[in-house]
Formats: sequence, structure tokens, C-alpha cells
Amino acid sequence: MNVNQSIPPVPPFGQPQPVYPGYHQSSYSGQSGSTAPAIPYGAYNGPVPGYQQTPPQGISRAPPSSGAPPASTAQAACGQVAYGQFGQGDVQNGPSSAVQMQRLPGSQPFGSTLAPVGSQPAVLQPYGPPPTSAQVTAQLAGMQISSAVVPAPPSSGLGYGPPTSLASASGSFPNSGLYGSYPQGQASPVSQAQGHPGIQTPQRSAPSQASSFTPPASGGPRLPSMTGPLLPGQGFGGPSVSQPNHVSSPPPQALPPGTQMTGPLGPPPPMHSLQQPGYQPQQNGSFGSARGPQPNYGSPYPAAPTFGSQPGPPQPLPPKRLDPDAIPSPIQVIEDDRNNRGTEPFVTGVRGQVPPLVTTNFLVKDQGNASPRYIRCTSYNIPCTSDMAKQAQVPLAAVIKPLATLPPDEASPYVVDHGESGPLRCNRCKAYMCPFMQFIEGGRRFQCCFCSCINDVPPQYFQHLDHTGKRVDAYDRPELSLGSYEFLATVDYCKNNKFPSPPAFIFMIDVSYNAIRTGLVRLLCEELKSLLDFLPREGGAEESAIRVGFVTYNKVLHFYNVKSSLAQPQMMVVSDVADMFVPLLDGFLVNVNESRAVITSLLDQIPEMFADTRETETVFVPVIQAGMEALKAAECAGKLFLFHTSLPIAEAPGKLKNRDDRKLINTDKEKTLFQPQTGAYQTLAKECVAQGCCIDLFLFPNQYVDVATLSVVPQLTGGSVYKYACFQVENDQERFLSDLRRDVQKVVGFDAVMRVRTSTGIRAVDFFGAFYMSNTTDVELAGLDGDKTVTVEFKHDDRLNEESGALLQCALLYTSCAGQRRLRIHNLALNCCTQLADLYRNCETDTLINYMAKFAYRGVLNSPVKAVRDTLITQCAQILACYRKNCASPSSAGQLILPECMKLLPVYLNCVLKSDVLQPGAEVTTDDRAYVRQLVTSMDVAETNVFFYPRLLPLTKSPIESTTEPTAVRASEERLSNGDIYLLENGLNLFLWVGASVQQGVVQSLFSVSSFSQITSGLSVLPVLDNPLSKKVRGLIDSLRAQRSRYMKLIVVKQEDKLEMLFKHFLVEDKSLSGGASYVDFLCHMHKEIRQLLS
Repeated sequence: MNVNQSIPPVPPFGQPQPVYPGYHQSSYSGQSGSTAPAIPYGAYNGPVPGYQQTPPQGISRAPPSSGAPPASTAQAACGQVAYGQFGQGDVQNGPSSAVQMQRLPGSQPFGSTLAPVGSQPAVLQPYGPPPTSAQVTAQLAGMQISSAVVPAPPSSGLGYGPPTSLASASGSFPNSGLYGSYPQGQASPVSQAQGHPGIQTPQRSAPSQASSFTPPASGGPRLPSMTGPLLPGQGFGGPSVSQPNHVSSPPPQALPPGTQMTGPLGPPPPMHSLQQPGYQPQQNGSFGSARGPQPNYGSPYPAAPTFGSQPGPPQPLPPKRLDPDAIPSPIQVIEDDRNNRGTEPFVTGVRGQVPPLVTTNFLVKDQGNASPRYIRCTSYNIPCTSDMAKQAQVPLAAVIKPLATLPPDEASPYVVDHGESGPLRCNRCKAYMCPFMQFIEGGRRFQCCFCSCINDVPPQYFQHLDHTGKRVDAYDRPELSLGSYEFLATVDYCKNNKFPSPPAFIFMIDVSYNAIRTGLVRLLCEELKSLLDFLPREGGAEESAIRVGFVTYNKVLHFYNVKSSLAQPQMMVVSDVADMFVPLLDGFLVNVNESRAVITSLLDQIPEMFADTRETETVFVPVIQAGMEALKAAECAGKLFLFHTSLPIAEAPGKLKNRDDRKLINTDKEKTLFQPQTGAYQTLAKECVAQGCCIDLFLFPNQYVDVATLSVVPQLTGGSVYKYACFQVENDQERFLSDLRRDVQKVVGFDAVMRVRTSTGIRAVDFFGAFYMSNTTDVELAGLDGDKTVTVEFKHDDRLNEESGALLQCALLYTSCAGQRRLRIHNLALNCCTQLADLYRNCETDTLINYMAKFAYRGVLNSPVKAVRDTLITQCAQILACYRKNCASPSSAGQLILPECMKLLPVYLNCVLKSDVLQPGAEVTTDDRAYVRQLVTSMDVAETNVFFYPRLLPLTKSPIESTTEPTAVRASEERLSNGDIYLLENGLNLFLWVGASVQQGVVQSLFSVSSFSQITSGLSVLPVLDNPLSKKVRGLIDSLRAQRSRYMKLIVVKQEDKLEMLFKHFLVEDKSLSGGASYVDFLCHMHKEIRQLLS
């Protein structure tokens, strides 16, 4: 039979059927319409009576697929629980209202008539009686996103073809294949039981869609084609929750795989512009094109369409949208954790406890394990064997922030002084004394918990044991009772066996034409006059021990003698930049208070001296060499603050050329954009680390400056990079000065070495962050501050023991700001498991994403970006497929089942895949990508969490008098109401989005103008007005800024304004302009990847 031949447009059985203008048929989505006599096919929720068991002759079909349960129709059939009255754990696949659009049975020509839907009694299948409500509740026990075929008795002789595979897994999905990019933003329906194990919503199978089709003659936008099994929301709905768990009607007959059906399809999608994120109304075709008709199927499709006739004019679609509320929500998870775990202190005494999320405010009580502020792990229960770890593919990693700043109500680590003998260590593995060491023989010896070596206790450290085998002084000694503490280091821990001098800060200021013209030099010199009073100091010290020096430069370097005995500063010029040396020692590094008058005089003179400069060229490497030589001569560690404006093209070591080339994007050579141009920068960084010279780089570029190369030295020395593109004093002054103040004042450890020791069975194999490594175990940091993290990956080298667990000890040796050599120790005990379920129960998704982002961002240095994206997707699919295969209760392959603590892995991973480094939009510069890449490398878990999934806060929903932060909403355009105002922050950017129909009073209160049209778009400061709303919003902005390590410049964005494109870039649940998938699309893609792995 020819699929495309016309079928007479007579409804089977000659039933009269209601007309179909605008879908107003009887009880369709709860709308009333003309009634029609009952017809003999079951409700969508029930099986189909009169189903033909014999395969239709002469026609072959693609593999069947399932659909999701429709939401409640207003008249839920036969006393069943209607979908739509959802409790917390129910499956919902559509807008949260009780009414939701349903799929139509087959694509209908517009003029054709349609049978009423949803008013028939549901027919239960003979698989036993419906469960009681108690049974249903019992089934709600493993989070799942159900989607696809529930197995049913196969019809005679017909098998199902395999699902069609998708060509690319790179995260930007072509408009073809199984889950082709749906019309922009159109939600692919996936239903999920929010956070409840065991609810498996069965679906009725329906024939799969044709993979090729002729677009409707009406000229609507062309739809992506789709083959293979469908996801929920596409086919017909399954039985309602009150039915037995695994009931589904027999699927329609399958045809040999690969057969395609062609023919005109149903209504074209609504005309949405392709740039518009958000979810379009779900339409007959569910995902893109409408489903093909059902020739030769007698009763299941009584309203058989006139197949082959031309579609009529498009009719308005029902205004129901597919609801992303059905899929796991980051906001919900964050709020639940805050409510459940934000009230009690987190006590660290128990091994392997998963801490509250980073987004929860909680108090930590150290009782033997390091606070999660210092160490967070991807899993707190690690597999006993390497085979099990390989099977699960969950990376075992710890994100360590050794000098993390603690909130005021938590005590800093105690400092322990063991005198000349120094800290007690294991003789074999050199681990430091910690709460897990086992004292034996009455306290005369101890057994190392890391390598099991038995050591003697020195006489001065001896103490008796109590009846439990614990030392009686255990609670008096931080190293025996706490997870984190410090030891004062002896001279053996110092360079050249000599205690260090206090560190120095050297300010190196670019005075080329660009820096003078923008007003940067004048602004900086003014600020430094007062900022030097706030250098970091130890404990209760009256003044900082840090000495300071000054250098200015363009093509040559100018050193300044600011010795306190001078009346005026003296300048010395070094023009031989190829062979750098420091022309003066005495008077270059000085105490601020002693030389204050001379320093103030110098800072007044610098802007005047270079006011008329015409020099545009700059050097870079010689500047750092000069600073390093100065520290070497003074025999101290320190930090260089470098303020630089342009690509260093002057003849000198480290000279660079402009190599920016956007044509390399998406080619195999793209990785060169992230690599340094020359090896001179790495060599220089290595020398800096040896000297304990850390570099903080402040960039003020107007064009390409090759951040990838310039950031190498800050990156390898443990420093920071700050970038202010197109710097203008009036717009960027506050951000720059705020960053500078914080950077100068923060506590830093200098000349640091960090080593991570582990108990037998695992070892640290890989490290990510801003540091240098000359061997495989020691992380060397010229400087380390409280914002930087080091991420460490562990691998098995032996079998672990469930009883003894696994231990980590991070030891950081550093010089404090006062010049004191110290050891900071953090200990953490983890559980070990022989069951995969225990691993998946104790994972932390935020830390996992932090690790995966760093892994990917390092990967782009050596691999094509697409390969890096594919690797991430594959790993995520393997993690979830392993859970599905080994831990989830048996259910249909069509259901997407996610572990409870990893249910946000797909949404967060999609955000990483869509980030500027891995999928740049047209407006993202090469420098921006290199900048973000090095920033993320040393971010902590809280920073990556908000960076990849920004917070969107509605401002007018909560009462004005409320002092608490408003609850965030999901980062999607469809969450924005044009009568509201929202703040969006991601740790680097801060937007205030103003809806077009916001109340006039609100506009007046915030902006002091009378209407929306008068608000200045791009405004970066809100006027200070004396009214409750203005105070509240400004207060909220201040509190958000205080939570982040960098100042977030405010940008006011008006709805429909050109700046809105920039704002929408951060609405990460929507499809991105650069081709990144929406959350819903990606979840479907992930599901398909998992199914392929399982098959």
C-alpha cells in the first residue's frame, strides 16, 4: 500500500465527530466544546480496545516509542487520579496548571473532525487490580524521568528496530537524528518524579515519527526531523498514577527498522523567531514535526485523517506550554537543602558525611575532619576496587582550598608550637600527626593511619591512654582532636635552612599612552596613597611587616628610590630590557610608614611626569624579571602587582604578535588560541616560583592582548588575572578599585609547597589549579590566597577496606604575611563501599561539576574543543548508565532514571558545555575565552556553581520589609514576567533586568524617572533614593557583591533592549545563540546516550 495515497476522509465507523477549529473539542484540555457521542476507543490514559493484533499488510513502520502521560484533563476518567493534581513526587509534563495540552492522535488535516478526548472511561488492562494509594506511595522511591517504551507483549513475529543514533554527541545537536534541535526553545517533554524513587510512569507506545518529511504547504518554518523512539509528551499518555506500575497497552505493530513514512504533516509550529529562547507551545507534532497518520489501524485511531490531502490553513494552537517544571530544578534542590540542612550545625566527627550544599548557609563544628570550606569531595564513599571505580566512571576528586576564609562565627585553625623538635610525623610516609593515628603499647608508640608503619613516640610527646585506647590529652591537642590546625615550622622547613624575611609588594605601572589617556595612572596613584595603609598584617600586629616598591614602564623601565631619608624620590631608568637588572637595592623596598612622605610625593609626580607621553609600545617579560630580581636581591618572597594595557610588541624578550584568528574556531587548530605564543613565559614563571615571586595581573585592553600568553605567569605562580576591557574611569573605576583593594588586603601565603597524602589503596594522580609542579607530588605555589583552590584527582593502586575507609591529608607549608614559616594541615576520612548504590548515594554534584569543568578547560589546550565536549557527554552518560544498570529498580528502558544526589548533573553539565570556552558565541573574544579558562581553573565549588548556573532573583515578589534574600527562580526566559524586576548574578556579572510593563511607582522608586522609557539602558549605578524599595535593592546588590571574590559591575537591562541579548546569554536553561542545547533538549540527548550504552 502506498503510504502517500489518499484515504477517503470518512471517519471509521461513520461516527459524527466534533469540528476542530482552534481545538475546541469536547473536554480537550479541560475546555468545553460541542459534545459528541461516545466512540469505542479508550481514553488516552487507557488501552485501546479493538486493537488489531495482526500486522497490517504491506506497510512497515519505524520502531515504536512511547509518550508521556498527559496532564489532567478536566474530567479525569473513571475516578482515576488525574495527572495535573501533582504532589511533590508526581510526574508532571507540562505547565504547573492543572490543565495541559495533550497530543492528538495522528496528524489531522485542519478541516478534519476529531473525536472527543479524555471523556471516555479508562480501560484497565488485565494485569491485576489497581494498587491502593499506599502502594502508589510506596512506589515513589527513586528519582526518575520516565520516557519511552514500557515493555509489552510483542506482537507475533515483529521485533522493534534499534533506536537511531545521533551523529554528534558534542552538545550542539544537528537538526536531525533522534532528538534533533527542536524548534528553538520548544521543550522536549520529559516527565519526572521529582525526587522520589520508584515512580515509573508507564507509557503507551506509539509509532515513531518519520525521519524525512515534506514541510506543510502553508510555508511554516521547517521542522527538524526525528527518528527513533520518542520521549514523553510525544506519544499517547500512559495510565494515570492509580494504575499498576508497569501497565501499558500493547504497542502498535512495529515495522522493519529504517522504514520511513512520508507525507504532509500536521499544523506548522507557531512562528517564533529562532533567536527567541523559552519554550514554545507544544503542538501536535510534539517535538518538531507532527506525527504521521496511522493507515490500516482500525480502531485505535477512529479519527483517521485524510492522509495525503493538503493541510488546511493553520489554526491557532492552544496556549498550553510544555512544562519544564517536570524536570529536576536546581532551585528546588537548593531550597530543599537550605530548609533541611541550614538550621543545624554540620559536625565533622562522623566519617564520610556528605556536607550541606555550597549554596546553604551552615555552621561547621570541627570534630576531627576538615570543614567542607577547606575540602569538598566528588564522593564521600569511594569504591573499594579500581574495577568498581572504572565501572561507575565517577571521578574521585577533592577540591581543596587550604587557606579558605571562614565566617566570623567559626574559629581559625589553632597554631601548635612543638618547639625545636617540630611537628611529629610518621618516619616512613612523613604524614603529620592527626586524629586518625592509633596509639599503642600504653602510648609509647603509634601506628600511622596512612602507611601502617609503627613509630616511637618521643619522650616529650608521651601521654597515657585511657580505657578506650585514646590519649588522655587528646582533646587538649588540636592535632589529636581537630580536622584542621597549623604547626609552626622549624628552620628545617625553610629555604637554605634560614628563617624567611617578611614578604614585599612591588607595584609595576604601565605608563604608556593608553594608560595615561584613559586616566588609569592618575586613578591608581591616588588610590595607592590610602591603600598602602591596609596591607595584610598578622593577628594583632600594629602595622604590616610587608615592604613596598614602585616601578613604571613602557618600552623601558623606571625604578624609584623612596628611601625615607630622601626629600624627593629618585628615578633610575633601565633601557637595556634584553638583560634586565635592578639598578638599586637600598631604598627600593621600604617600610610604608617610614617612607610615607617620599611615597606620597612619588605617587603625586608619576601622572605629571608621563602626562605628555607619546609612547604606545610596551614590554612585559622584562618587567616581571625586574621584580623577581629585586625580590631575589632582598632575599624575600613577595608579590608583583602589574597594571598593563596593551600587547607587548616592543623589541624585548617575550615580544608578542597579534595572532587572534576567529577562523580557527571549531577547527583542530583552535587549541593554539589557548596556548602561549612562546616558551619564554613558562620559563619565566618557573624562575618566579623558585624565588617565591607571585604575580597579580590587572589588564586594561582596548583590543587583543593575548591573555592566553600573558596569563601564564600569574597562573603558574598562584596569582590572579583581572581584566577590564575598554576601561573608562567613570564606568569602571568602582569595579577596578574594589578588586584592587581586596587583592592588596587579602591574606596570602608565600613560597608555598602543598602535598596530599592518602592512605594505602588510593593516591593523588592529577592536579588542577594555579600552581607549578616540578615533580609528580609537590604543588608549588609562589603565592596562595584564600580564594584559590587546588583540585586533586585520586586513583586506586590497591584494594580498599570497607572497615578502615580512606584518608586524605593535605599539608601546606607556607610563609605568612609576617614572615613566619607555617604548616597548615587538613585531614578528611572517607567511607569505602563494595556496592555501587553507596557510591551514588554519597556523591556531590557541585564538586563533580567543578572537577569536570576544570578537566575540560585543561583539555582544550591539547584537544579540539568538540572532542572535549564529547568526552564530557560520554562520561556523564556512563555515570548515569552505570547507575541505571546496577542501582535502579528494573523498569522500562524508556525511562530516564537519575540518582537522587545527581539529578542536577545533566543541567549543570549542559551549562559547562555551553560556556564561552567550550561553545563561544560570535560576540565572545579569544581573550575572553582565555580569561575565563584560567579563572575557572582555580575556582572553588561555590564559585563554579553560580558561574555555570547563575542566580536569578525576582525583586518585587517579596514584601519590601522582608530582609531575607528573595528565592531565586530558574535561569530561563520563560520565568521572566514583564511586570517584574530581576537581579541576575554569576560571580562576575550582575544584571538588573526591568520588564516593560513594570509599575510606574516601582520605576520611580528605583530610578527616579517617571516611566520605563526614560530609564537609561546600560546604567551601572542605581541612584541613592530615600525609599524602602531603593534601599532594599541597593542593599541586596551590596550583599551579593560581598559574597563574591570579585566586584560585580551592575548593568541595567531593559526588556526588548539591545543589551538584552547579553543578559539572555546567562539564561542557561534556554537554547543559546551559539548553538548550545536547552536543558530539556540536552536531557533528551543524555537519555538517548544512556540508552545506547545500555543496549
